[in-house]
Amino acid sequence: MDQELENIERLSPEECWDLLGSTTVGRLAVIVDNHPEIFPVNYVLDQNSIVFRTASGTKLWATLSDPCAFEIDGYDPHTEQAWSVVARGKSELMLDHGEKANADELHLEPWQPGRKNHYLRLNLEAISGRRFTTNHPDIWTTPDTDARTETFH
Repeated sequence: MDQELENIERLSPEECWDLLGSTTVGRLAVIVDNHPEIFPVNYVLDQNSIVFRTASGTKLWATLSDPCAFEIDGYDPHTEQAWSVVARGKSELMLDHGEKANADELHLEPWQPGRKNHYLRLNLEAISGRRFTTNHPDIWTTPDTDARTETFH
């Protein structure tokens, strides 16, 4: 077996959900004019789905037109492990005022200024994740902005 594959830990769906709940910003991947586009969005988890807000425009229409993917990743300097979670599904426009109010109670506040008055719920059809121990950074060539350098401070 390939050595690289041996060092990858596949995450359970429960671990993926825990990681999704540990952060508030992810990347939404959609198809626009027959090519992929990626948008950063802040989000909350609600009813086993990912909820985010957006304005009218490309992101809204592309998200409602086709299945999309959502991705988050991170690094834990204490364990020196990186992780990634990918979710796929279809989104729906939230029209119910009670559902929107519930999302607001979960602190779904857009980071970007402007009217983000469309609430979208990404209903997941698949979720997967992985975790792996990173290579130790070479202290002389790794930029200070690399998260792995935190272990040297």
